[in-house]
Amino acid sequence: MAFLIIFITFWAMEFMAWFTHKFVMHGFLWNLHLDHHVPNKNSFLEKNDAFFLIYAVPSWLCIMLGSMYQTYTVMYIGFGILAYGIAYFLVHEVFIHQRLKWFRNSNNFYLRAIRRAHKIHHKHQGKEHGECFGMLIVPWKFVKQELKKAKA
Repeated sequence: MAFLIIFITFWAMEFMAWFTHKFVMHGFLWNLHLDHHVPNKNSFLEKNDAFFLIYAVPSWLCIMLGSMYQTYTVMYIGFGILAYGIAYFLVHEVFIHQRLKWFRNSNNFYLRAIRRAHKIHHKHQGKEHGECFGMLIVPWKFVKQELKKAKA
């Protein structure tokens, strides 16, 4: 049961992240997200990194309170949010933006599709006209393009 709750929470976070990215980051908190679209090469950190707390705090609270009060479902939800946060760090920060140089030579079609969709998202430097707000679920057209390349 624990694995199922963590798994469902992880994938629910993809939709929560999409919604937050589209309507909060590209909405009323654009001033925090702006430097992610127009990065400052002189700094490793961005104001955009503050969004980490938006997800880290609820995860921590769910894990802490769930374990303190033995409400394990709440604790497992916290672990699902944490798992998504780890995936976000590895996929978005490390793989896509290369903030750490760990996964530079990946040639997997799905990972290339993720990178392509994110590149399309960043072609718009303003908060309007954005597309591809998700991280792990990408439009099928990008997966098809990368599958074609892999077969060629």
